[in-house]
Amino acid sequence: MSQTFRIPEILAMARRDGQVSVDKLAAHFGVTLQTIRRDLSELADAGRLERVHGGAILPSGITNIAYEERRALNQSAKARIAAATSRMIPNDCAVFLNIGTTTEAVARALVHHQNLLVVTNNINVAQILGTNPDCQVIVVGGTMRPADGGVVGELAARFVSAFKFDFAVIGCSALDHDGDILDYDMQEVVVSQSALNQARATVLVCDQSKLTRAAPARIGSVSELDHIVTDCALPADLSRICHAAATHINVA
Repeated sequence: MSQTFRIPEILAMARRDGQVSVDKLAAHFGVTLQTIRRDLSELADAGRLERVHGGAILPSGITNIAYEERRALNQSAKARIAAATSRMIPNDCAVFLNIGTTTEAVARALVHHQNLLVVTNNINVAQILGTNPDCQVIVVGGTMRPADGGVVGELAARFVSAFKFDFAVIGCSALDHDGDILDYDMQEVVVSQSALNQARATVLVCDQSKLTRAAPARIGSVSELDHIVTDCALPADLSRICHAAATHINVA
């Protein structure tokens, strides 16, 4: 396979998994390790990937990838995470769901729950759970972001602070190895922070790709959470932080 055909597939694999390895790419394409290293170096020079030992990762930055593209990434992992999260949430309770494709998956997993009150700043979540006649959906007031249907900003954060949730379920853009939960937009972060402050139980839902990304805005720390639901074992340093803080890790 020529480089012309390899490059788009390498980028697609990196976007799906958050990272690619030289060994796996060489085996996948049936080419030499040196050929793959050259491909990755060219992608790094163009700013499309970042070279790391043994492979490459999606570039760190201050801008998230497009929402529709994120929705297509790691769908099976998000479905498993969502199913595990839905089992944690009983009927007859109040839930907050924030912006994100993983929280959308959680919403789909909750469509058969009964007597839920769901508050969300995610228009997509509202549409999904609006099909459940046993679910009362309240959409946060504030400024809607057209790119992803998110309602963000200080007005939205104040709106959320009027509630008390049994569960606040949030996604994130990145999870740093020092335990920081990160996102790209402070206007979104303040809403998530408000929901976490108003919840009896807090849940972070994130797939393994979030461990290889970076984002500039801090939501909080995993040490402040009750639960993390993910699709892989966390790195040792993160696991130690969670263990010390009694944050429960659920690997779906």
